[in-house]
Amino acid sequence: MATVPSLLHSTSSSFLPQFVSFHPPLSSRGNRHTNVVLPVKATAAGAAVLVEKSEAEKVNRLKTTYNDKIIPLLMEEFSYTNIHQVPKIEKIVVNCGIGDAAQNAKGLEAAMNDLAQITGQRPIKTRARASVATFKIREGQPLGIAVTLRGSMMYSFLDRVVNLGLPRTRDFQGVNPNSFDGHGNYSIGIKDQSVFPEIRYDAIGKPRGMDICITTTANTDQEAQRLLALMGMPFREGGGPATTVRRKKLKSHHFDAKSKGKGGKR
Repeated sequence: MATVPSLLHSTSSSFLPQFVSFHPPLSSRGNRHTNVVLPVKATAAGAAVLVEKSEAEKVNRLKTTYNDKIIPLLMEEFSYTNIHQVPKIEKIVVNCGIGDAAQNAKGLEAAMNDLAQITGQRPIKTRARASVATFKIREGQPLGIAVTLRGSMMYSFLDRVVNLGLPRTRDFQGVNPNSFDGHGNYSIGIKDQSVFPEIRYDAIGKPRGMDICITTTANTDQEAQRLLALMGMPFREGGGPATTVRRKKLKSHHFDAKSKGKGGKR
């Protein structure tokens, strides 16, 4: 599935549906007698073993892996002379569009709570910059929600997306490697937020997706792709899907018009 294996010890099969969330509900915080399920990893022989306790308790394991392992690899591969030339993730922007946000205030608040549980940070409302009469949109009307993650919260969210959210997606075969914008930034869309364990499938009325925009300091898309691949991003093998141009199907009256035109010229 992935072109480059992740440097983290936990793979996409390391997370089960009963995996404990990084952000437990408020009622369970402070309870020292809650049962904690450690993630498991698949070995070459097929047997499942527990991950070391010291590693499982690391909060910012992706950030630690980047500083200890990914930076030396990138410096050697791209021949960087300075450590500050190594590309890194600057920020992650998560946004979710809500079409009926103006008419459904309770739905907007529920969407904000769900996104806050997923990302660990309270989102803000995105409002229309101009009025569009065709779509019945007025200036200042709320259209969706967005949250910008930086620092440790950013690494924690990316770790959960790569190792927990994407593998639980239905019929997942890898992300498209052609979704870079040409400046080292990558965008990915998730159709259903219920792939995260914080969101219960029966609690949401209809499937709600979200867009994830990863901003890096890389100068080229190749450097950014290599950076994300080392962090465990499961890129699809063989490049992006082939785009086929559909030709318009001609009907009988098209051929009649052509034949009449040819006959008239004669």
